[in-house]
Amino acid sequence: MPTQLTNGIRISVRSRYEADYSRPSSNQYVFSYRVRIENMRQETVQLLRRHWFITSATGEVREVEGEGVIGQQPILHTGEVHIYDSWCPLPSPIGTMHGSFQMKILETETLFEAEVPRFSMESTVMLN
Repeated sequence: MPTQLTNGIRISVRSRYEADYSRPSSNQYVFSYRVRIENMRQETVQLLRRHWFITSATGEVREVEGEGVIGQQPILHTGEVHIYDSWCPLPSPIGTMHGSFQMKILETETLFEAEVPRFSMESTVMLN
C-alpha cells in the first residue's frame, strides 16, 4: 500500500479493480480506492480541498480538483485518522493516480499541502 508522509500528514492508498461495474469490451474500467489520512502533527487540521492527477495507460491525464473528499471536509485532531472510499473510471485496464490535499491548521488558519502518493490501478483483465 503506497504511503507518503508530508508536513506531518501520513496518507496511504489501496486500490481495487471493480469487475462488476466495468465493461472491458467498451474500454470502461472501474476502480475503487481507500484513502487513509492520519494527523501526526501537534495541531488540529482540516482537509479543505483535493487535487488529483489521473493517468490512463493510453497517456490521457485528467486533473480533478474540488472541495473536500466525498462531500466532507474532515477535521483531524492529533493522532486521529480519517478513512474514505471513492472510485475512478478509466478508459484503459491500467493507470495511476496521485495528488494532494490542501489542509488548514485550525488554530492559526495556516494552509499547507499533504501529498497523496502515486498508486496503481490494474484490472484483472491484464492478468490473462
